Amino acid sequence: MQLKPIKDKWKGTMTDRERFNNQMHYKPVDRCFNMEFGYWDENFEQWKLFKDNNITSNEQADIFFNFDKFACINGNTWMSPAFECKIIEEREATNILINGDGLLAEIPKDAHDTIPHYIKATIVTPEDWKKCKEERFRRDDPKRIIDIESLIKEHPNDRDYPLGVNCGSMIGKIRDMLTFEGLAYACYDYPDMVEDMVETCCLLVEDFLDQVLPHFDFDFASGWEDICFKNGPIVSVPFFRDIVMPRYKRIKKKLMKYGIDLWYTDCDGDVRPILPYLLEGGINCLFPFEVNGCSHPGELLDQYEGQLRIMGGFDKMQLGAGKEAIKAYMETLVPYVEKGGYIPFCDHRCPPNVKEEDYLYYLELKEKMFGL
Repeated sequence: MQLKPIKDKWKGTMTDRERFNNQMHYKPVDRCFNMEFGYWDENFEQWKLFKDNNITSNEQADIFFNFDKFACINGNTWMSPAFECKIIEEREATNILINGDGLLAEIPKDAHDTIPHYIKATIVTPEDWKKCKEERFRRDDPKRIIDIESLIKEHPNDRDYPLGVNCGSMIGKIRDMLTFEGLAYACYDYPDMVEDMVETCCLLVEDFLDQVLPHFDFDFASGWEDICFKNGPIVSVPFFRDIVMPRYKRIKKKLMKYGIDLWYTDCDGDVRPILPYLLEGGINCLFPFEVNGCSHPGELLDQYEGQLRIMGGFDKMQLGAGKEAIKAYMETLVPYVEKGGYIPFCDHRCPPNVKEEDYLYYLELKEKMFGL
């Protein structure tokens, strides 16, 4: 069934691709690029607007709200094959299972969005990693080969929307595999093992980039590096500087060869202690930039003016606090949208405590303030 948008697309005189590239390079635009990061699963179950229109996914919601188009090509740059997901034990309100990263985890039976309680990691010692690497991180795995022709048909170079290439994760997925606590111990107990994990991640991303970069005119690079919380990074700054950043520099060299000078990473929490090394490594955009875990986006855009871009940064707490709070916060973003290098949207998935009518007001206000 074809989705019928509830809103007209924002009027404009540029293509989505032209607009995105100009806005993120501090050049004149007809209007702000219009996008959102998505919604909690509960929103699709609780919002009448979604239920009445059979909207069940973020992809459908993007079409429903007629946002500007934004796409990314991903590669198989992690564990292959993943561990088999299976339930080990059923409890009254939770299930104990093995997840795809090999972690023993406790999750709610009703599957509501929450961080699982991780009980045990499969990878703890260098011997565990050696076995896992041989079985699940083979660079010559046929499943890592990209079907270039089908992707060219899906994303032709004469497209009118921005297209990115995903550069994976150097340390965030390792945290997923080892757990927060496990990574903290491993950096001190088995530093050579952790560096080999980072190097393996880098090699898999480089192999993917070598396959796709010659065939596409990409507009940006993306990544996922969820290694910070409200008190800063979960790895030491020297570790990040000495082990992670050099791998970023290798990837940056490949990207720059093909004219890709915009690279964002998704890292929640307070990134400020490692931000200088993200920038030095080549990552020059933060996404979706959680305000309460870090700062108002303007603080860092001012501090790193001309170097840093941000996508996101509309405080979800203010989004859930009613129309007056929404308007007041939106007004603080005006100078940064006008300056360029900043695209405002909810600073993570929109939570279900936000009222439908307030969310629609937010979208309408954003168009009024940042539209044509």
